[in-house]
This record gives sequence, C-alpha cells and structure tokens, in this order.
Amino acid sequence: MPNVITTTDISRIYKMGEEVIQALKSVTIKIERGEYVAFMGPSGSGKSTLMNIVGCLDTPSNGEYILNGKNVSNMSDDELAEVRNKEIGFVFQTFNLLPRSTALDNVALPLIYAGYSKEDRTERAMQVLTNVGLGNRAKHKPNELSGGQRQRVAIARALVNNPSIILADEPTGNLDTKTSYEIMELFQELHDKGNTIIMVTHEDDIAHYAHRIVRLRDGLVETDTINTNINRTNMA
Repeated sequence: MPNVITTTDISRIYKMGEEVIQALKSVTIKIERGEYVAFMGPSGSGKSTLMNIVGCLDTPSNGEYILNGKNVSNMSDDELAEVRNKEIGFVFQTFNLLPRSTALDNVALPLIYAGYSKEDRTERAMQVLTNVGLGNRAKHKPNELSGGQRQRVAIARALVNNPSIILADEPTGNLDTKTSYEIMELFQELHDKGNTIIMVTHEDDIAHYAHRIVRLRDGLVETDTINTNINRTNMA
C-alpha cells in the first residue's frame, strides 16, 4: 500500500520569550493508506505537536512532511487550509459543533468551503449522518443530543469530504465508558471500510483499538509496534 504520510526527521521548536522548547526532536514515521494508528505518550511527550503537524495545523521547524504525495512542510497558511479541507477529517474531544446549527448543517459545513451546491451538501451530509446511525436526528441541535450522538455528528462531519485521513484527538475524552466503547466500535467499522485513522489518546484501552501504537517520549518516537491485542469488545 502507498504511504499516505511520510515524515523525515521532523522537529518543532517553540520560543516562549527567552525560553526555547523543543516539542519534537527528530521524528520519522510512515503511515500507509488504510492503517489505524494510535499516538500515545505522557503529557509533554510531543504527541499533540505531532498530531498538529500531521493534521496541517502546524508546520515542522525542520525536516520534511509528505502528505498523500505533496510536500506540505513549507506551505503557507492558505495552502495548508486547502489541504486540510480536502485531505483531513478532524474529530475532537470537545466535538466543536456549532450550537445553533442542526446536526445536518454541522455535517455539511466542510462542503460549503469545498464549493458544493446546497442540494449536493444536503444529500451528502444526510447520507453520512445515516451511515453513523443518526439519520433520524438530522434536524436536532447539539444541545438536543447526547454526548455520544454529538461525537457521531462530529465523525460524520469528518467523513463528509471523503478525506485521506481521519484524525481523532482524544475522541472519547468527554464520554462515559459505555459510550466510549460504542464510539470506538464505530471507528473500527470505518477502518474496516478502508479509512485511514490516526488517533491521539492517553488511555491504553482506547489505544488498543488501533492496529499500530506509536509511543512518544521527550519529543522522540520511543516505540512503534504492531498491536497484537486489538480491543474489539463491544460494550453496547
């Protein structure tokens, strides 16, 4: 399978006044299309910085990042925004839904930036909402949905553009245990359909849904291992 992500010796340095913080030191990873990878590590390990670079929310200070055949290492903010909209679907711990918009309108939002007509946006958003089991909640606003349903809306929004990668940042962080496992089963279904999924988590039981676990420490990859203990427990 071709690599969808290749980083070569990427580092990230932040300057905070006189202090220089090296969040990433030298990270080289390759992720193939269709993989399901978890980034793990303690606070300050660099996992969130790596996620931000992989998600084109930030650029490396040094090194090279190739996303789906494009060198995105030195792109401008506008160029990065275009790549994000086309290539990456984000799922956040806090859902990041627009509170006054319906589930359908929240899911359709990326398609506005992509230039789809209103009719096509509505059709595509409804299709994806139905795929995540929420077709009957399309007209509900976020405050009328449970936490698990809100995260399903966020996942549908991440999927609506057919991205190359789904990036999930602590996707179960605000959910109870039962709902967390339901959401992880949904991610597994998405992976089974061929989606490339990269997840940041500090929870071992959540990481073990991934097929590969990359552990970071002090800005470096500590271990990069195939997960032989995949968690397929359905708590629903």
